[in-house]
Parts: sequence; C-alpha cells; structure tokens
Amino acid sequence: MKNKRKIIVIAIIILFAIIFIGTCLYIVFKGIDGIKAKNEYNKIASSYAVGMSNSEGNTGITTPSDIDTNIADNPVDFDTLTKQNPDIYSWIYIPNTNINYPVCQSAVDDNFYLDHDIYMNYSYPGAIYSQICNKKDYSDRVTVLYGHNMADGSMFADLHKFENSEFFSKNKNIFVYTKGHKLTYVIVSAFVYDDRHIMNSFDFSDDKVFSDYLEMIENPRSVSKNVREGLELTVDDKMIVLSTCLNSGNGRYLVQGVLVNDEKTE
Repeated sequence: MKNKRKIIVIAIIILFAIIFIGTCLYIVFKGIDGIKAKNEYNKIASSYAVGMSNSEGNTGITTPSDIDTNIADNPVDFDTLTKQNPDIYSWIYIPNTNINYPVCQSAVDDNFYLDHDIYMNYSYPGAIYSQICNKKDYSDRVTVLYGHNMADGSMFADLHKFENSEFFSKNKNIFVYTKGHKLTYVIVSAFVYDDRHIMNSFDFSDDKVFSDYLEMIENPRSVSKNVREGLELTVDDKMIVLSTCLNSGNGRYLVQGVLVNDEKTE
C-alpha cells in the first residue's frame, strides 16, 4: 500500500513538472515569436518611413480650409507589399505610438490574421486586420480594425495610451494609407466596451441605428472613457474603429475616429 501511494505521489510530481516545463517553454517561445514579429514589422515600417513627414504630426482637427489641394505623398509601396501578400490592402499609422503597420484582410478566413503575420506564416502576435464584412476602400459607414494587445507594446497595445486624458487630448489623428489615397481621421473617443462583434450587432445601413451608434460614441457609458469636445457626428460621416483586448477582464478597448480628409496620392 505504501509503495502504491509513493508511486502515485511520484507520478503527480512528474505530471506537475511536465506541465510547469511545458508552460515555461510556451512562454519563452511565445516571447521569441513576438520579438521576431516586432522586429520584422519595425523593419518594414522603417523601410517605408511612414509617419516621418512633418506634415503628419499632431496638427489637430482638419477642416476643409486646411486641406492641401496638391496630391499627397504616399510612402507605402503597395505594389511590392501585395506581391508578398495580396491580402495587404492598407497601412495604419498613429503618431506617438508604435502603431505603424500594414493592414490585411483574408478572403477565406475572417480571423486568419489573428495568429498569422503579413507573410501568412503562423505568428502569435498576428497582424492588424479587418474582416470580410468591411470593404477595403474604407467606404463603409463603420470600418473595424483588430489587433492584439501585446505585452511588449506592439500591435494595438498602444491604443491603451488613449486611456490617459492628457495623451488623448494631445494626440488627435489616425492616418490610413491605401493605394491612391491618404485618409485622415480625428479620434472622437476611446473607451472600454463589451466584447460584442460590432459589425454583426448593428445594421449600419439603417440611419436610425447608425445615428444611435454615433450618439453612443460621443457619450459612451463606460467606466474608462475619453471624449473629444467640439465634434458633431452625422449619418454622412465615416468612422473607423480600432479594437483590442483589455489589460484585464472581458471586453474590448475601442478607439473611434471620424474621417475628416481623403486625399489622393501619387
């Protein structure tokens, strides 16, 4: 009987040791995967120098009188990127954050880029992506982009900087490049939301539904929120929603922006 108990205790110890070692190895390899992905994305961003132009600083809210009638520069070589991966269709850049990435959309799997990089290889950090329900030209009333809240500050982790009221106040713009266009958004609000699927939960083709959603953006019922004053949204507006996980608990952290300028690029 004593030998049997001893064998059971030893087996339990071995089992816990295997689980512990396996967990450690998973954390280590996940970290290495994250570092490799971050370095690769930084290399890509540096090669295109997205956001290095002085004109892309935090210039504030763009008004029609501010719009440059000249053709804007487009630092992104989409021809080269799409040769590497035809799912890449745009680029997002937010000044004073690490958010400076290509944006993908898979035609066969909505969440393929949840755990695949822009080269379509498995990668824990994934990529920034949208789903098939959104058009690639950002012409929908609401376009949702997803990204992981990585512990190393990559992907969409820096969206959480907008929880700080001072940072929110000083950083107003989101820039999105597509082939032939530079889109400028002003950040309307940033807040904690539940984990519902926005595009499946709201029929944005309905003016009343869209109007109610805009009112929610301007007056979010959230324990953590920042809202920019002086903006009036209408059903003629086009919105971008950046969505990532919370640092703890269930739900999503959303940064909502309104399109204020669509410039043609070379």
